[in-house]
Amino acid sequence: MKRLLLIAAIGAALLTGCRTARVRSAAAPLPPADTAFTITLIGEECKFADHVDYGIYVPSTAEQIRGVMVFQHGCSQEEFGISRHCDVQYQALARKWDLAIIEAAIYGLCDVWAYPENGSYKSLLLALTKAGAKTGHPELAGAPFLVWGHSGGGFWVLSMLHEHPERIIAAIAYSAAWDPQWSYAPEAYDVPILFRHAGPGEGADNIPATARHSFAHLRAHDAPASIAYTKGENHNHSHIRSITIPFWEAALQQRLAADGSLQPLDRDLTYLADTLTFNIYKESDFRGDKSGLCLLPDYTSAVAWREYASKCKYTDPSAPPAPYDLRVEDGQLRWKADADIESGIYCFNIYKDGQPVGRVPENGCYQTYDTNGDQARPVIPPAMEFRLPAGDWKELAVEMVNRDGLISEKAVLRR
Repeated sequence: MKRLLLIAAIGAALLTGCRTARVRSAAAPLPPADTAFTITLIGEECKFADHVDYGIYVPSTAEQIRGVMVFQHGCSQEEFGISRHCDVQYQALARKWDLAIIEAAIYGLCDVWAYPENGSYKSLLLALTKAGAKTGHPELAGAPFLVWGHSGGGFWVLSMLHEHPERIIAAIAYSAAWDPQWSYAPEAYDVPILFRHAGPGEGADNIPATARHSFAHLRAHDAPASIAYTKGENHNHSHIRSITIPFWEAALQQRLAADGSLQPLDRDLTYLADTLTFNIYKESDFRGDKSGLCLLPDYTSAVAWREYASKCKYTDPSAPPAPYDLRVEDGQLRWKADADIESGIYCFNIYKDGQPVGRVPENGCYQTYDTNGDQARPVIPPAMEFRLPAGDWKELAVEMVNRDGLISEKAVLRR
């Protein structure tokens, strides 16, 4: 895992679309509330690094933001830029739960920014404060976090759990590094956290030890910690997203109260999971030593853990939502759609008078994610539109296919 100070020129490769507005001062124009945009901190606002780019998404459907998904890359992975604020799958999750999204690309030494108190926590709050002022959501700066970090970013997640546990709803430590064998404040032992480490290529920086030691310590304090050893993957390859979303949803369901406070998990709903057999047990029915078993928020998250830990990926069992708001404008069929929260959008199938006439996109995937840093690909998804073939029509229809191959009901437009 490299510890490099990447030059600021890399920032030129950052995304330029997704209806993106780069915000640098209070004089910058107000972006639409449902727009993904970037904020750059530099100079006096970012003394711990050359600069930091933050990608931010705030859904227009939220009257009040209840939480923030925070994504932190690993050492040297700032070179991939930021994209998750433009990710249709995470945006759908954000709209469902009234969450914002923020992703950092920190151009500085990870040995510095991996410790929040060296400046990365302060800059995160500053970016959220600026975003709140721009979108009319001042509550952003005080909202609790869902934190996700890879490698050095996983260490940052554990540092956040150590320094600011009262702000964390749930956490993902994806191949976290450097084995910080800390004790934690009492609030940390209420936070659901999932550790993942892999097979080949994870010996450096004590990555397997970080997962095992942190998991053992937290479980010794009866904390809701879980661990997955995905030996079929490696340090920079995983389908961590497939477990992140059901894990976060289970935590949100129980932890985030209507008044914004964070509650402990309901231990009548929690499940235990055995890392050797992959068996799961309702905690309230279990008799025996629980300290070496994973503790998950509920049955759904336990089932997702079992499949992910044994097969390296959790497969979505439910069909995606149907598209909506079909209309014809200037010879184009246009529509809207909310991504399948569990597995995103693979494509849209188009029908004319009951017969298939096309696909959007014409080839490939509408939007997926890479299996290294979990970045959206492509950053800017195709428009939801299709050029109609010549000739009259009586009925047009669109169906959505998710990345696990499940198909929605058809949305229909009739003359």
